[in-house]
Amino acid sequence: LCQARAGIISTVEVLKVMEAFVNEPNYTVWSDLSCNLEILSTLLSHTDFYEEIQVFVKDVFSPIGERLGWDPKPGEGHLDALLRGLVLGKLGKAGHKATLEEARRRFKDHVEGKQILSADLRSPVYVTILKHGDSTTLDTMLKLHKQADMQEEKNRIERVLGAISQPELIQKVLTFALSEEVRPQDTVSVIGGVAGGSKQGRKAAWKFVRDNWEELYNRYQGGFLISRLIKV
Repeated sequence: LCQARAGIISTVEVLKVMEAFVNEPNYTVWSDLSCNLEILSTLLSHTDFYEEIQVFVKDVFSPIGERLGWDPKPGEGHLDALLRGLVLGKLGKAGHKATLEEARRRFKDHVEGKQILSADLRSPVYVTILKHGDSTTLDTMLKLHKQADMQEEKNRIERVLGAISQPELIQKVLTFALSEEVRPQDTVSVIGGVAGGSKQGRKAAWKFVRDNWEELYNRYQGGFLISRLIKV
């Protein structure tokens, strides 16, 4: 992908190489593929090809998703659990129908206390239901954040809130980022999630940072968080 971004080879050639990895079982390889496809999705979000790249994502990740399934298998290692979360999150965000339906079912059971989601499945499920959710979905996620006893769970929710798609809900997430509900050191994660969530999110996050620059700078001046904020 680096060569494609530098104009040395065609992006089409990169996508052909990616297709060759459909039977790859290694987590590190899939993580690299996922990051590269995220970069391409971002670049194509301003074009007519964005929906086509989502179809490509579903085609590439579907076989490994079907093999892994939703539940751990006997003798499975830590990397298998990481791979499952990565793949299901990728398929869910891309709108893979079966993944979306199962994520919604499991999220409903989780919220109602019928079947609590395992830690490794929470982020992919949260991302999926938010990406394709509405104001009720966001309100439910904010309620889960408020009720969470563990800071780890609060942080997990904060990182994925930016997946919400509607402009008015994106603004609600950005306002939440500066609220007392979020620790000052975690505000950047919420804003970064919005910036990385969608084309609309990037524009909204950039405007939000400019509009609230004085407050943000006063919070983080001289610290690593201000540089991280600029990066995201």
